[in-house]
Amino acid sequence: MSIPAESFVLPPTARGTLQQRIRQMVTEGVLAGRFRAGQKMPSSRGLAEHLGISRITVTLSYAELVSSEYLMAKGRSGYFISENAPRASELPARAPRSEGADFARLAGQKYSSLATVERPLDWESYNFPFIYGQADPSLFDHQNWRLCALRALGRKDFGALTSDLYDRDDPLLIEHVLRSILPRRGIAAREDEVLLTMGAQNALWITAAVLLGHGRRAVVENPGYSGLRGVLEPSGTQVISVDVDADGLPPDALPKNVDVVFTTASHQCPTNATMPLPRRLALLEAAERDGFVIVEDDYEFEMSFLKPVSPALKSLDSQGRVVYAGSFSKSVFPGMRLGYLVGPASFIREARALRLMMLRHPPGHIQRTMAYFLSLGHYDALINRMRNAYKRRRQVMDDAIREHGLTVAGQGGFGGSSFWMRAPVDVDTELLASALRSDGVLIEPGRAFFEPNAAPKNYYRLGYSSISPAKIPEGIARIERAIRAA
Repeated sequence: MSIPAESFVLPPTARGTLQQRIRQMVTEGVLAGRFRAGQKMPSSRGLAEHLGISRITVTLSYAELVSSEYLMAKGRSGYFISENAPRASELPARAPRSEGADFARLAGQKYSSLATVERPLDWESYNFPFIYGQADPSLFDHQNWRLCALRALGRKDFGALTSDLYDRDDPLLIEHVLRSILPRRGIAAREDEVLLTMGAQNALWITAAVLLGHGRRAVVENPGYSGLRGVLEPSGTQVISVDVDADGLPPDALPKNVDVVFTTASHQCPTNATMPLPRRLALLEAAERDGFVIVEDDYEFEMSFLKPVSPALKSLDSQGRVVYAGSFSKSVFPGMRLGYLVGPASFIREARALRLMMLRHPPGHIQRTMAYFLSLGHYDALINRMRNAYKRRRQVMDDAIREHGLTVAGQGGFGGSSFWMRAPVDVDTELLASALRSDGVLIEPGRAFFEPNAAPKNYYRLGYSSISPAKIPEGIARIERAIRAA
């Protein structure tokens, strides 16, 4: 029995190339049980005419499906669903079961109840996406990243691609982190003082799990990174919020008898304040005097384009009291989920053992691709392009914000990729964000960045990493109109 050409439809909103979409329709039909082994596919000419595409596109798609054993070619008879194609499940579909156990009670909602910064998954469809941390495809080096990924897939790197490294990291990537990334922050480290992580969030989780828990006390910045509070609060750690000022975290405001102090010294999250050198030295002196550890989240140091980047706290640390967390998410793309921890060898040894129990190591192919991207100079070229683009966007943002009379609560003086904003005190920015969505504008309400019990409602963040300069003025104008209406 033949499969009619009418079984195939190309939705106008579907993603991927035409070849990819044809292959997807066939594989989904096989896996869903609609197409069975031995059934004849439409001819390449017939399917091409039905879909309104070129015959060669269908022919190439069929050839790929033959190589992956979804189809088989029979001389001049055409293409058929292969006998070796994956079979659809023979188990009948079952209705969803009710939850017999009280999972709400067992789980305690200790994670799902935490405040987070919400972003729509379809943010790219909005005309004015002032959201933070997403990659701009117009800036990314697609071609060279692809070449590095293909090189990492080669026979020479088969071991790096396929091997279970247990608790080890790709030595080639570690070499370039030690030789290229850390020296720009003034940090000298050995191989046994570095651990790769699945991004900065994973780095913070590992650090908190190793250093903190019931009976321990940790200081976080207020406002500060919302993901950190989400890590600490369920662990049983006593979380103490310390208000930041125009220079970041003030050392003289730290309470006594704390175990760990978390700080975003280079670009305070979310205010973008940069901690000056005297304050950095004072914080290190306090750590030595009072016996606490500093965790430095240096998530955005590459985006310092207005002034030379300040030295990392880790580079000034002569007592081994700083654990440094870095990430490639802001400088390459967030979906890669690749970061690193730098700390004393005894700490890294314990963190490595914990990572082994949790995920062993980040994917080998991603590690090797990143190593090639660094070693061939593509990373530095990308950073330079992003700095120039962000500098221009920041100026356009600054001009538009001034023109429309919006209030900047914190923007820092070194760069970054966002503005920390304050609306009039009677404006709830969560309601404002909801109203703006219907107008094609995305902003980030600020409540999640504050201590939950005393969070003001009138702060918000505007990112400019993924919005074109041409759209910024109109987007800011719409925000101003919405605030006035509120």
